[in-house]
Amino acid sequence: MRITAENLSWSVAGTPVVREVSVAIAPGETVGLLGPNGSGKSSLLRCLAGLRAPDTGSVRYDDASVRDWSARRIARHVAFVAQDSGADSDLRVTDVVGLGRTPFRDRWRGPDATDRAVIAAALEVVGLTPLADRAWKALSGGERQRAHIARALAQQPYALLLDEPTNHLDVKHQLELMELLSGADRTVLVALHDLSLAARYCDRLLLLHHGRLVASGPPAAVLTAQRLAEVFEVDAELTTDALGQPTVTYRGPLGSRLRTESPTPRPTAS
Repeated sequence: MRITAENLSWSVAGTPVVREVSVAIAPGETVGLLGPNGSGKSSLLRCLAGLRAPDTGSVRYDDASVRDWSARRIARHVAFVAQDSGADSDLRVTDVVGLGRTPFRDRWRGPDATDRAVIAAALEVVGLTPLADRAWKALSGGERQRAHIARALAQQPYALLLDEPTNHLDVKHQLELMELLSGADRTVLVALHDLSLAARYCDRLLLLHHGRLVASGPPAAVLTAQRLAEVFEVDAELTTDALGQPTVTYRGPLGSRLRTESPTPRPTAS
């Protein structure tokens, strides 16, 4: 499924957050959404997922405007995974993942054989089958995040939109998730803080700064030393590691007081 935004803007209390962003994500493409904190990544994702109505501009799925679509219709096309793993709940893990089947069920109908098979497959993909009957509130932060990803997969969407999904995951599960996303037969837009993960696994990167799209293209074209300095305020460059994988090498922050000021001398003992 193709996701398109045209001149999309969104503000809160009169303060612009997303500013005239136009993007097109091709069917089956894995795109990384980058930018410092406060750059508008989460807000753009929520607008594209139909969770927020833009002030101006439009969002289209396969050339169809979603402005008047119901939440159920949108949920049958895209799944959104938020940063926050949610509050405590008495639900079991399998019940939380089963919420992904809600757009396909009548309100009063319980899960059928198809639903149960889809839920089981989603749990297996994220490695949570052994925890299927565990209480949600007993999970760690990383396990909750993996359950939310399973819930999104249980929606069987045409597109996945994920907001910092690697935040609570250990290194193994970060790599497994990115391999899953990059190998998925669906459209993926994922906001990331880890620039090396983005460069390694994403076909294309979108770079936001102060709510505006300032760069779009292959990792090598977006993660230049000049842009890393201007947008992230770091002295860094995109290189390759010993295995030939792309990685961002950091030399340090730019303009940091920690680098430019001498520490206060420690008083000498009398």
